[in-house]
Amino acid sequence: MSKLLKIAMASALVLGLSATVASANPDKGQKLFNKDLKGPCNATGAKVAAAHTQDEWKEIKDSGKLSQEINKICPAVAPDFVDGKGDKYKGMLFDFLHNYASDSGNVPSC
Repeated sequence: MSKLLKIAMASALVLGLSATVASANPDKGQKLFNKDLKGPCNATGAKVAAAHTQDEWKEIKDSGKLSQEINKICPAVAPDFVDGKGDKYKGMLFDFLHNYASDSGNVPSC
C-alpha cells in the first residue's frame, strides 16, 4: 500500500510542476512590452491590450496575425518586429495581451 501511495504522490508532484511550467506568463510579456513596444507605441500596455477582447486576441494569435495587429495598433513598430523576435517572444507577448484584454477585468501596471 505504501508503494502505491508513493507512486501516487510522485505523479501528483510531476503533474503539479508541469502545470506550473506550462502556465501563461503575462508578467514576462509585460516586461517585454515595456522594453520593446511601449516607446514606439506611445501608449500604455493597458491601452494596447484593451484594444481587443480575450477571444479576439486568441483568434489573432491562432491566425498568425499578431505582428500585423501590433503594427495596426502601433504604426511606429516595424511590420515584422514581433515575428522577428521568435515564438517564445510572441507567446509571452500574447499572454500579456490576453491576460489584460478589455474583457478580462485585469489592469497592468504599465
